[in-house]
Amino acid sequence: MRYLLPLALIASLSLAFLLLSSSSALALGGKQPEVGQPAPDFSLPSFASNGAETISLKDYRGKWVVLYFYPKDFTSGCTLEARRFQQDLPKFQALNAVILGVSADSVDSHQQFCSAEGLKFPLLADQGGTVSKAYGSWLGFISLRHTFLIDPDGIIRERFLHVNPATHSQELLSKLASLQTPTVTKGWFGLLAEDRV
Repeated sequence: MRYLLPLALIASLSLAFLLLSSSSALALGGKQPEVGQPAPDFSLPSFASNGAETISLKDYRGKWVVLYFYPKDFTSGCTLEARRFQQDLPKFQALNAVILGVSADSVDSHQQFCSAEGLKFPLLADQGGTVSKAYGSWLGFISLRHTFLIDPDGIIRERFLHVNPATHSQELLSKLASLQTPTVTKGWFGLLAEDRV
């Protein structure tokens, strides 16, 4: 009997490790939407610098969307991540991108968090976890720290499941810039397409 608890703990940790280290679309929060597929649409109450409103993903067609899920307002990692996004907000805007943060916190909590940290991008209240679940980013009662990069046509172009709050904003800017850079294809004998006569 005394070995049962350690065995159960080892089995749980092993399962968690397998889920986190898998390259498939299954992560700790559940099944992730696939890269290259349409992003699940949603509408959630939110708070942004212009006040409370309902925000839908479809409102941002024609723009890149950084949809980031985070556990809780005012915690150290979440505060650091939000500050970095705010610091880099002009760079995202220059790349035709908006930032949407999602957590299980209330609109009132988001209002206090935005005011305390000077955040100028919307934070969405997913109190029941419906949207977090649709993106495989829900663990019991909180959103997991995951990010989805959605293109102007509403297609998921990248997902980030292992996020470092200190460097994530820069990581996203780099990825966003690379996705927007046109690729040059080479044709006959390695000549660029525009070099052919």
